[in-house]
Amino acid sequence: MCSSDLLAVLGIDQFVNALTLGAIYALVALGYTMVYGIIELINFAHGDVFMVGSFVAMFISSSLLGAEGSITDLPVLAVSVLVLFAVTISVMALVGALIERLAYRPLRRAPKLAPLITAIGVSFILQNIIQFFFGPTIVSVPQLVPIEWSIQVAGSRVPLLNLFVIATSIALMFSLQLFISRTRTGRAMRTTSMDRDASSLMGVDINRTIMITFLIGSGLAGAAGVVHGLYYGNTTFSLGFESGLKAFTAAVLGGIGNTAGAALGGFLIAFVEVGASAFGYGRWGGAIVFSLLVIFLVFRPTGLLGSHTGDRA
Repeated sequence: MCSSDLLAVLGIDQFVNALTLGAIYALVALGYTMVYGIIELINFAHGDVFMVGSFVAMFISSSLLGAEGSITDLPVLAVSVLVLFAVTISVMALVGALIERLAYRPLRRAPKLAPLITAIGVSFILQNIIQFFFGPTIVSVPQLVPIEWSIQVAGSRVPLLNLFVIATSIALMFSLQLFISRTRTGRAMRTTSMDRDASSLMGVDINRTIMITFLIGSGLAGAAGVVHGLYYGNTTFSLGFESGLKAFTAAVLGGIGNTAGAALGGFLIAFVEVGASAFGYGRWGGAIVFSLLVIFLVFRPTGLLGSHTGDRA
């Protein structure tokens, strides 16, 4: 089904909503697929890294920036959003590096079950830390971009906030692809994903490469936490479980270990969920998504784009 057919079925409003939701899923899914591409670890704590990122963004916008709601002054808004992204991404990148250094690196030569269980333990640790500081209830996040700002497209009102979320996510995904394909570190990540031992013999610093992978993946999760807060205006400690599970599903659907596939899988899941709601089957959205996952695992376990070795990182 082409984009014009989707527009006809969903309408402009739902089409933009699906793109927005898919952009968030895609950013989180990239972290899953990058880590798996390097060390073949399904990092179940990554969804909670995204959740922590949303709380970091909330704290920065409400406490450090002093925002209580939308900012209508365009220069102030631009600076505030830039600071919010820069600080949140930096903090979450450091959190990801810390998790890798303390939880995963000591288990690198251990049986695969050990780091998998450790990832689940890290997930619970992050959830409990957030509950300790912010409680178990839903927490409001200042929506810095005014939700009333919009443009008219084909007779429908499209909020600029949605376009901002989509554009930001696509820009980050495109930047990641350029980094992986054009930089020396990106080449090191690709060679490490192909053969870690051979890469080490060729002079690649494996520990550094893996840490950078966690830095980038967690930073992208932090960016996803920012756009989630700006779009929904709230967050909660349980956010990471459901969103992380869908992001992991997106990575599998697109081709686990394939960055472009993970992004494509995120958008696919979003369109399935929004499409189900548009046809009155919103309660069945999750069931349809995971049924799709089972079908792919049975008939095409490598995903939509497969796990191309050259693209894994």
